[in-house]
Amino acid sequence: MAETPTKLAVQSTSAPQPREPERWAPFDMLRREVDRLFDDFLPSRRRTAPYSPMSWPTAAEWPLSPVVDVVEENGGFRITAELPGIDPKDIEVKVSDGLLTIRGEKTQEEKEEDADYYMCERRYGSFQRSFGLPDSVDADKTEASYANGVLTLTLPKSSKAKASQKTIEVKAA
Repeated sequence: MAETPTKLAVQSTSAPQPREPERWAPFDMLRREVDRLFDDFLPSRRRTAPYSPMSWPTAAEWPLSPVVDVVEENGGFRITAELPGIDPKDIEVKVSDGLLTIRGEKTQEEKEEDADYYMCERRYGSFQRSFGLPDSVDADKTEASYANGVLTLTLPKSSKAKASQKTIEVKAA
C-alpha cells in the first residue's frame, strides 16, 4: 500500500532554547525565612503586602511587659524595671515564698472638646513579672524606689550568705 501524501502546513522551528539557570537570590531566601519566623511568632498577623505598615501587629496584640535588668552586686541584687508613664501608686511589689512579683496597671485618658466635636480616648493595660529569689537574699530588707519611669529594687544578701562567700585563686597551668 502506498501512502497518500497530505498537504499539511509545516512550520519550521528552531531548536528549543536552553532555559536560563535560576539566579541565586540570598536576600529573597532570607526575606522568606524572616517572614516565616514572624508568622510563627505572631500567628494572628495577616500580611497584606511586603513591607506594608498593615503587616505589623497592633499595640493590642503585643503583651504588656516591662523591660527588666537584673544585676548581682557585691552586697546583693539590683533589679531595674522600665515603667514609663505609670504612677507609683499603681505599682505593687511583693515578696512571697521566694518569689518576687512586680505588678502594675497603666490607665490613660485623653479628652478634647471643640465646638464641632468631642473626642475621648482611653487606654488600659496591666502587667506582672515574677522572679525566683535565691536563698541568699534577705527578703525582709528589700527596698524599692521609683524615679523618672524606672523602678529600682535593691535585694541585699543575708549576712550568712555574705560570710560564706569565698574567692578561689586561679593558677596558671
